[in-house]
Formats: sequence, C-alpha cells, structure tokens
Amino acid sequence: MTQRPRGWRARTFVALQHSLPQHRLSRLMYRLARVRWRPLKDLLIQILLRLYPIKMDEAAEPNPRAYPHFNAFFTRALAPDARPFDPAEDAILSPVDGTISQLGVIEDGCLIQAKGQSYSVVELLGGDLERARAFHSGAFATIYLAPSDYHRIHMPLAGTLAWMTHVPGRLFSVNATTAALVPGLFARNERVVCGFDSGAGTLVMVLVGAIFVGGIETVWAGEVTPATARSPDTHAKPGDIRLERGEEMGRFNLGSTVILLFEPGRMSWTPGLAPGDSVRLGERLGGLRE
Repeated sequence: MTQRPRGWRARTFVALQHSLPQHRLSRLMYRLARVRWRPLKDLLIQILLRLYPIKMDEAAEPNPRAYPHFNAFFTRALAPDARPFDPAEDAILSPVDGTISQLGVIEDGCLIQAKGQSYSVVELLGGDLERARAFHSGAFATIYLAPSDYHRIHMPLAGTLAWMTHVPGRLFSVNATTAALVPGLFARNERVVCGFDSGAGTLVMVLVGAIFVGGIETVWAGEVTPATARSPDTHAKPGDIRLERGEEMGRFNLGSTVILLFEPGRMSWTPGLAPGDSVRLGERLGGLRE
C-alpha cells in the first residue's frame, strides 16, 4: 500500500515536466539568478541556505551577503585548501562534488541510466557515430550535482581540447526519479560535449543541462547555454586549450549532471565505488592503466 503513492507522485512529477515550457522557465530563472537588487538576491540566497546543507566555511568568500547576485553565490569558488587532490600520478580525479548515479562498462555501445533504462553513446554525443565508436566497451561514470554541491567542474585528467559540441534538447530534471522514468534522459536533455586528448586517450566530459539550469559555461568559450538557436552548434578550438588535472573547465547554474567517457582498456574504477556513493572534487575515482 505504501508504494503506490510514491509511484503515483513520481509519474505525476515526470508528466508535469513534459507539459512545462522548460526553456522558457529556465531563461526566467537565468535572469532571476542575476538580479543585483540586494533585498531579492539576499532573500534567494537565504532560502537556499535554509533548504540545503551548504558549508560556507569551505567557500573562498564565506559571507553570503558579499555576492553580487544569486548566480555568483551558486557558482562560488572554494577556499584554496577546501579540496585536496589525490597526489598519485595515475589518479583520475572526481571532477565535481556530487553523487555517483551510475558507473561501469559501456556494453554494446550503451550506458546504464537507471534500473531498466539505458541509452547509446551515439545519442549522447549528438549522433556522431565515428566519435562514439571509440568508446565501445569503454567505461563511463554519471555524477549528479545537487543544489547543495559545489558547482564548478574540473578536469579529472590533464588534457588538450580536441572538440566541443553544443547539442540542444529538452530540460528535464536529472534527479533519480526522472532518470528512472524518462527513457534516454541524458541523450534528450540539452548538453555540452567536450572531447580531450589525455593520458587515457580521448576523454569525454558531457555537461548535461536540466530544468532551471539557466547556464552551462566553459572556461574557454564562456556561456554556451542558454542558446538562442535550437540547432546544434559547435565551438571547437582543437589544440589551443590545454587544461591540467584539477583545473577548472566549466560550471553550472543550479544542479545538473556530468558524464565521463573513457576508451576501453585505458583506466579502471576504484574498487568498491558504486552508484549512490558521494564523491568530492579531487578524490580518486580510478586509475590509469599502463
């Protein structure tokens, strides 16, 4: 008897998202998050602090009122010593604070989204079959960022940008409920796909948008979303952008998801790491194979 209400509520939550003007609401949130009127921006920040366990003592600026607008607070920098990086040369670092949604092997060109749900690498990469072939039988990790998490994204390995693609799409929520009920969620949502030449071969980082995520940025291209056009757009500067392990590569406004893709035989996950585990920026996710 207790399972039915939860199932009904979950289906209603997802059905509502299908009917909402997702991009319009996200553009509204984008503007609201950048309002500089002190009473409103302070109110928004205080609401978030009451709703979520945010550790301001880890921030480079610990005073919430010092931020010029809500988005500056949400994408706040960490204090220099807040996230020590694993020092091992072979370590693959967590690029964010978050929760492991799924990780493992890419089987038959598909990634696990949730129990009973999968989607293809080809779909995730915006239909690029040639790039997707490199990850057949490779490895993947999906990391969910909650509103309480640090929202800058860093490099798990040193790498040189090989390509970058913006793939327009929907803006469903990316929480566990929606992942379980929306087929191909991460291949349907708007996303920014970045490929890097790294010590593990080609490393792909996919920054997935979500409802109310009013912006995805990279350090070399600035704001990529929200985009005014609803067609694929490519911002590629092959060979020009080199980022070291742990260096910032982008950021989200509000919570979303990062997906990592590795070529087969180039790395292995840390034993015991499993879906549901919390991770912090700089922790070891896995190691390079010789």
